[in-house]
Amino acid sequence: MADDGFDFRPGAQIPLQNGGGQTAATNALASAAYRDGGKDSKLDAILGANSENHPATVKPPKLSLFEPSLGEAFCRAVEARTLGAGRKPLIQSFGADPQTVVEHCLAASRIRKERDRRLRLIMLVCGVLFLPGLLLWLGLFQIRKSLASKESKHSWLGTVLLVGVGLVVAVLMFRLPLTGFLGLYTRGMIIAPALGWLLARRTCESTARDLRERWDGLLSGGGVAAKIPEAVPGNPDEKAREDLRHQLAKLTAEDRSNQVFYAGPKGILGMGTRWGNWQMAEELAPKDEAKEIHPFRAWDVIRAIDAQLRKLERGPLHTGGFPPAAIQHWIVTPVGEGAAEVARPTGENVDAFLVKPHEVTRICNEQQFNSGNRHYLGIQYPLWDGQLIINMLVTVTVLYKTLRVDVTAHALGPVHGLFTTKSKAPVVEVPKSIRFWETVEKPLPLVDTQEVVRLAVRAPLTWYPPVLDFFGGKLVLPEPFGLRHVWASSMWRHRFMADDALRTVAPVLRSIHTATFKVLEENGVDTEEGADVVCRRPTRTPRGAVPDAPAPA
Repeated sequence: MADDGFDFRPGAQIPLQNGGGQTAATNALASAAYRDGGKDSKLDAILGANSENHPATVKPPKLSLFEPSLGEAFCRAVEARTLGAGRKPLIQSFGADPQTVVEHCLAASRIRKERDRRLRLIMLVCGVLFLPGLLLWLGLFQIRKSLASKESKHSWLGTVLLVGVGLVVAVLMFRLPLTGFLGLYTRGMIIAPALGWLLARRTCESTARDLRERWDGLLSGGGVAAKIPEAVPGNPDEKAREDLRHQLAKLTAEDRSNQVFYAGPKGILGMGTRWGNWQMAEELAPKDEAKEIHPFRAWDVIRAIDAQLRKLERGPLHTGGFPPAAIQHWIVTPVGEGAAEVARPTGENVDAFLVKPHEVTRICNEQQFNSGNRHYLGIQYPLWDGQLIINMLVTVTVLYKTLRVDVTAHALGPVHGLFTTKSKAPVVEVPKSIRFWETVEKPLPLVDTQEVVRLAVRAPLTWYPPVLDFFGGKLVLPEPFGLRHVWASSMWRHRFMADDALRTVAPVLRSIHTATFKVLEENGVDTEEGADVVCRRPTRTPRGAVPDAPAPA
């Protein structure tokens, strides 16, 4: 089976992703793995980045102290979905490299695990040994967070309560009726959790600084490497590392599959919504009535269109023009609009998730009508450093004496702005000491008190993530899932991106028209009358387009 038999091929591994250097979308998605701390790292923030047809959801926490941050929930969800045992097939991530994103999730999780190991030791010495005091402090912090999460006019009550109880406890420590060991233990269970908080804060701040450097480094275009030694087997007996290496190889192979899925109004999954379509229908009549048309098949037309489209980057003028395109023969499989999963093909006609050329040719020639998979020739332009993906798909149908060529346009917009936001150092405005009417920004600690408590409480349970998912909630990914299209925003609100999509149409259509008529003429088809009756149906203005963006004709 293709999905079980694939592994690294012998020799050097050369990336095959089309459009080398398309890293903006990849780095933006990977940066989410390192997001910890700050308002833009709250888990609920990701709900605003959802696409219209593929929204992610958030399972609310049962105890807010156990709630994960955006980075923690993102890593947990992506790793479980892409590397879990018996996982469902994935949708291709055009313009991005899903393996790189998953590797950064693994690297971020490794950094957090090292932090959590230190926090567990602190919790054991300063918390578990003085459990009554720990529970008292955690109860106060939980009440404070619950009050702060309600209406803003009551948010100050939690802080007042925490300070008030702290003062009462401080006074009672010097007037306790207990003596001996019990008195010392009672005082210790008040002091030890506070001392543990100071130690935990230093640990959390050093880790937060490391995560933020990687976060900003990715968005700045720097070469931030994902360190995952657990994916490099040191000897043949390390089965866990070998399995992880195999899963990453499988992830890359599946992303290069030439099979895509059509989900009704959602369009072709991973390519974005269809915003335009054009048709050309020609009657197959012989040029010479005394002779018959020379027999040809749909594949002959597709092959000629393929050859013509590859000439687009070689224009007559030296003005830049089209960049190199990725031309691919796609096998499109229909699935239901609400399908919870898709199925990759297996068998003798598939190799490493790729439908073999002879099967592609057979589908093109024989499966043009009725049920079954369909063949489309696609030309893809990854633009704006992978943030804009333009796809033009061509299918040829021969029914009785009519040759029909359909062209559809698909566009996948940039990754949502949430993923391209850099970290912000926490600051507060305070008045100057002398010129009090002026203010100055005062830096705050990277990790506040509430965040230190949250991380320390979660640390003892990180060895078994399902418990944290139950108490703290989690990120639920939409199905069928693909890293790129789930968090893609509309490109029609970007003036230049919209222009690029609209301007791509005319040269591609002319190339398809030229190649089609060349095949017809070579096979003795009369093209004199049909040359002027090409059907170009104007499309409606794409949803979300800027008001002055004309619909192509």
